[in-house]
Amino acid sequence: MISAQYITEIKAKLLASPAFSSVVIVKERTLLESGYFRARLTLRNGDFLEVVEFFTVIDNRCITESYRYQWMDATQQSLRKRWDNVEHFPNLPNFPHHVHIGEESNVEPSCSINILELIDFIETINS
Repeated sequence: MISAQYITEIKAKLLASPAFSSVVIVKERTLLESGYFRARLTLRNGDFLEVVEFFTVIDNRCITESYRYQWMDATQQSLRKRWDNVEHFPNLPNFPHHVHIGEESNVEPSCSINILELIDFIETINS
């Protein structure tokens, strides 16, 4: 089942990543044509990252349908970045994909991103 393989790949990458000191899987679910994954992560510098992704399987590939990846400081009081595709900024280029940077009101266009790509990004800036 492709959805189960994708979640297995996510978990393996998280556990092998030098960027994270703690990985807590909150929920995972796989069906024949879709899946869901949610985890709370602690970065090596103490920052907090929560990842939530719902995906569907199309042509034997997992396609991210909805996501929210929220990166906060260690106290979980200050937002560093939050990527999501909630449809509440229709005037931004690349709608509905956007990123909040530093605070809720600071919103910039973004691209669709999946958890595996996010891990790569976090590793790049925290290496």
